[in-house]
Amino acid sequence: MAGPRTPAGWRLTSDLGGFLAEARAFLRSAPALHTALLSVTDTLRVRGLQVYGDGAPLFGTYAGADGAVRGAFVRTPPHRPLLSPLDALGPEASEAALALAGQLAEVSPDLPGVAADRATAEIFASAWEKRTGAGASVGLQQRLYRLGTLAPPEPAPPGAARVATGADRALLARWHDEFGEAVGERPAMAAEEWAESRIAYGGVTLWETPDGTPVAMAGVTRRTAGQVRVAPVYTPAGLRGRGYAGAVTAAVSRAALDAGAAEVLLFTDLANPTSNGLYQRLGYRPVRDFVQVDFAR
Repeated sequence: MAGPRTPAGWRLTSDLGGFLAEARAFLRSAPALHTALLSVTDTLRVRGLQVYGDGAPLFGTYAGADGAVRGAFVRTPPHRPLLSPLDALGPEASEAALALAGQLAEVSPDLPGVAADRATAEIFASAWEKRTGAGASVGLQQRLYRLGTLAPPEPAPPGAARVATGADRALLARWHDEFGEAVGERPAMAAEEWAESRIAYGGVTLWETPDGTPVAMAGVTRRTAGQVRVAPVYTPAGLRGRGYAGAVTAAVSRAALDAGAAEVLLFTDLANPTSNGLYQRLGYRPVRDFVQVDFAR
């Protein structure tokens, strides 16, 4: 499915290849701000269109009067669409959000919400309410960080980092679900599929104690447009406060830099001052705040 585009406006499509052909240059023009869209579309490309759920993904690009793409979104049902920042559109942003809300209301009237930078999420939530009458409430609030100069914790806790392998599949799946419960968010991917997809490219690093017991993990996305994102970082509840999260995050960040990443990014929950303080001590610096907004049904 690919809808027509007016000279300036949104075009929706279910064709991932067509979407990437149109949106690639735009997404790569600001890889940090588009990190979620880049990683999700990369996963869809590699693992298949149903990796996040049984529903057919929906993609969209916004073009200005000159035909240049200046906005994009990705929706993998049943999850919220990921919407690129619209602030570059200036006064056109509200009109663009209203147009998108109208088109999405026709094809996805049960849209659960939106995930975007704070300003864009607010603009789209207002547009959705105008189009549908549905109210909105703010859910998870996050801050995007970019790594500056890495400052590993000193001293590091006893143990060492290693890349997870197939032998760790059950552990990764279990920790993936525990992480979702800890942050109060429904995981985007089934635990077993997530573990398999990450193991396939060495996308999870474990911190082990000297006796070989895994005590924490840090995942990392595949490198796209020069950027990688650290996600998730998890330490089981009974093992927290011992420096394992900082050590494994520093290890995976160093590995990403050594592998050629131009930018290493991560999101934090703004409600968790411990993690925000930790990542800043490691050398991560704030980029922009993002929110997940839920729509009333």
